[in-house]
This record gives sequence, C-alpha cells and structure tokens, in this order.
Amino acid sequence: MVVLPPVSGVNSTHPYCPEMELLLKHQQRLQRQRDGIAHRMKKLAAKQAEITKKTNAVKEKIRKKYEDMKRVLDEDLRITLTQLDTEYEATEKYVEDRIEECYHLTQELDQELSKIDEKTQEIDIQNAETEKKISETLKLTDPDRIQMDEFKCGQLLSLTINLLLFIRSQVPVTKKLFQTYAADVVLDADTAHPKLIISPKGDSATFTETWQDVPETPSRFETTLNVISREGFSEGQQYWEVDVKGKTYWELGLTYPSIPRKGREEDSWLGRGKESWCMEYFNGDYTAWHGGVEHTLPLLAGKQFTRIGVYCSFPGGVVCFLGADTMTPLHCFCAGTFTDTLHPALCPGHDNEGTNWKSLNICDVSRSAPVL
Repeated sequence: MVVLPPVSGVNSTHPYCPEMELLLKHQQRLQRQRDGIAHRMKKLAAKQAEITKKTNAVKEKIRKKYEDMKRVLDEDLRITLTQLDTEYEATEKYVEDRIEECYHLTQELDQELSKIDEKTQEIDIQNAETEKKISETLKLTDPDRIQMDEFKCGQLLSLTINLLLFIRSQVPVTKKLFQTYAADVVLDADTAHPKLIISPKGDSATFTETWQDVPETPSRFETTLNVISREGFSEGQQYWEVDVKGKTYWELGLTYPSIPRKGREEDSWLGRGKESWCMEYFNGDYTAWHGGVEHTLPLLAGKQFTRIGVYCSFPGGVVCFLGADTMTPLHCFCAGTFTDTLHPALCPGHDNEGTNWKSLNICDVSRSAPVL
C-alpha cells in the first residue's frame, strides 16, 4: 500500500487528525477498488481461456467428425470401385479366353492350309469338321453375347448422384442450422423515413425521391433512411436474410428500440451508437459499424453477394453478418450481454447517382438461394 506523505498544515503526529483520517479512508477505498478491478481482470482472463478451450474443443470434435465422414466416403468409394473392378476383371478374362480360342483356331486353319495337296476325300472330311468347329467358335465368341450389367452400373451411378445431392443439401452445415433459427421479420411502416416505401406485407423497403404523406410519430426516423421491424426478440437465436442483389448502397443490422429517430443525422445512422450493429455496403466496399467505430473489411472489396444474412445469439451475445450465398462470414460483433430487445433494421440507401433504385427485400430463409 502506498503511504501518503504528511498533508501540508496537518500535524501527522497529532493523536487525532480528521484530514489525515479522510485521506487514509480515501486511499483505502481506492486500493480496494483497484484490487477489485485487478480481480475482475483475472476473472476475465480466466473466462477468455475457458472460451478459447471450449471453442477449440468443439472445433476439434467437428474436425474429427469431418475426418470420419471422409473415411466413410473413402471406404464406400473403395468398395464400390472394387465391385466394379471385380466384375470388369471377370469379363476381361472371359474376352481374353475367347480371343485365345480364336487364335488357336487360326493356327489349326494354317495347318490345314499347309496340307492342301493331300487327298481330296480326306480334305472333304477335314473341311466338314473344320467348318463345324469354326461355326461353334464364332458362335461362342460373338461379342454381342458379352454384356456388362449396365442396369446395376446405372443404379450405382444414380445412388452416387443422390448421395452427392444429399451432401450438397446439408452443407454448409451452418446454413442448415441457421435455417432453424429463422426469424419472422416484418418491417414497421410507422418507423420508416418518409422517403421510404414499405410494401403492404412489410417485406421490402424502397427509396423514393418523393416525400411520402405519412403521419408524424415519435417512432418515425426523420433524418436517416431507416426502418426497423415491428417485433423484436430478446432470447434464443435469430437469423434473417436480405436480398441485396443489384444494390450499390445499403445498410442493415440490429438495434435496440432506443436508437435516436430525430435530431442529428449521425445519431440515427445504424452502428453509429452503442445501441445498434450494422453492416454497410457502398460501391463495392464493406464496412461494419458499432458504437461509432468503423471496421473496414478490405478482403471483401469487390465481392458481391445476392443475400446478406444476420445472425444473433442472445446466449452468446453475438451479432454476425454473413454472405448468405456461400455462408461466408463477413464480420462478427460480441456484445457480451444484450441489455434490451433487438429489432432488425435496414436502410436501402439513396439513389447513389441513379445506380441504387432497387428495393431491399426480406427473404424467406426456408427457401434460400442454392449454396454454390
């Protein structure tokens, strides 16, 4: 503990000094607070180590399962090819035997040709025997009598194709998992900026230059082209997707109801405050925002996705953005613990010099576009 020097004007040897007692109490309180913060840092470090250990354990288990699947598929491939090879080898041997028979017959015919000067009667008898042998040999060696089991081969190929289609329907596994978290997102027209047209079903938002004749409500955004969902969620896992095909500018994410709707424009932008999380796309560049902190994503520059997925886990306290076409992770925020209900939010953006007139459309996740 740091020992405070005597306070000017205070007799430190005096048996009772109120000023010194106050300073000592303040010093002790600060020390206790410092010790508490230090203890919290240790607990956070332990939590970090625990999360790292658990994450690595899950990754290792999943990796081993994929290795098991590969071994199973490799073994199934070996068995299937071995079956085909066994049948091929049997057929190949049969054909080679027939070729050998024909070869031996040609040898016999050569010998007969060399005896052409012998007696006619003997030649006639031999010719009859030879003709019969030739006829039998040609009958036995007719290539049309040698057939593959093409029906079974076709069935094997069909089953293999079906297995491939099934595997493709199951990967990426994150797609199948996130589909089980599908959220029913309906946009709330009463929150939409007056320059946004919200579809009757609440599943799309379109920018227009015309200021719409809409009621002024406390919940309506007035300075930014935002709209949020009617319903929010405060537990479990939620996933939704937005069709962004043909757009050159958009913003989408999640927000607490407390996001500012009026006042300064910057305060209402998604991700500019601590109450919202946002992914922004503008002219080929992707940026993630939260708490006014910009996270540029240069590795994604130039990439285009037709759908963007947003995943939220209340137990995990995370918000993740994905290129839903291929389930490519774009950026993930960790909030630790969410403190309020979360609402899906989006901004279709202005016209961007005539390049950004298309709508933002909420997708039916159960009928997502095929994974490439």
